[in-house]
Amino acid sequence: LTTPDTAPRRLAISDQGANTARWGGDGNLYFLSGKSGASQVWRVASPTSAPVQVTNLPTDVNAYRISPTGDKVAVSLAVYPNAADLNASVQQGKAIAEQKTTGQVYDRMFVRHWDTWNDHTQNHLFVQSIGRDGKATGTPSWITKGFDGDTPSKPFGDESEFVFTPAGDAVVFSARLAGQTEPWSTNFDLWKTNGLSGDGTFTNLTDDNDAWDTGPVFSPDGRTLAYRAMARPGFEADRYQIVLMDVETGQKREIASNWDRSADTLQWSRDGQTLYTTAGDVGSTKLFSVDTRNGVVTPITGAGHVSAFQQTPSGFVLAQDSLKAPSDLYFKTFLGREMPLRLT
Repeated sequence: LTTPDTAPRRLAISDQGANTARWGGDGNLYFLSGKSGASQVWRVASPTSAPVQVTNLPTDVNAYRISPTGDKVAVSLAVYPNAADLNASVQQGKAIAEQKTTGQVYDRMFVRHWDTWNDHTQNHLFVQSIGRDGKATGTPSWITKGFDGDTPSKPFGDESEFVFTPAGDAVVFSARLAGQTEPWSTNFDLWKTNGLSGDGTFTNLTDDNDAWDTGPVFSPDGRTLAYRAMARPGFEADRYQIVLMDVETGQKREIASNWDRSADTLQWSRDGQTLYTTAGDVGSTKLFSVDTRNGVVTPITGAGHVSAFQQTPSGFVLAQDSLKAPSDLYFKTFLGREMPLRLT
């Protein structure tokens, strides 16, 4: 990654399309692919090994997370919330598709959100165990059964809105209760499932904030939950502040509260003393470090648009474009003042 002249190698996963690739704690590379006929989770152990299909669910996987322990996978599926289980939801969808009429009855909004019509399904979370062969086993546990809302949110939400706890025994997710007020509410809260059994009970971790809470990420030691929060209810363009919550006590504190930028995706440093985030800054989208002890914010990149980044032992690999150049991969050290090294 630090040698710009190294030729890229095409992975076996790309033969029939792949997206949302990420490393698991077990060293495997996980990704979504429709090569089986539906979007499912796959994994590959090395660039030359054959991909293994992890999930084999009867409907498309919208988003996924691998537990820190590597033995579970959480997936988001579009289901009918009144169905008894996943298979019943699939059968309900087939029955609707076979109807000769196409009329729809709506007794609450949204009818359409931006360009996405409400088809009466919701995004819900399911969990399966992963066996030693890398394949998901057992009946999927519907862990958000009974929750009236989407996770990830529609229509633009993604896997950054839910995360396993460090022990892998519960999931924290961001969601807005639907009810009759969904279209004019921005009250997304962080909710924690009561284990992984799907008993229909949840703990609201951010009930004290009536604005948007999202993007939960646990610190390396598991003692702190960082997330992004807006302050003004009903204003979806509000600034995202960074909040740290003590997992044991629930006590919260804002960091860099005077920083007049809106934080995007958060990543913890390996020592748990720094958060890395991107934010719009005078026509650019820069990568910043935020000291969790004193809130000091330091820019890491300069002009240009950083669309994604990932830590390595010695720095960052980031995707960056500008008005003068298309998106390429670059390498940047943690503390160096040098220009990012272009890799592609």
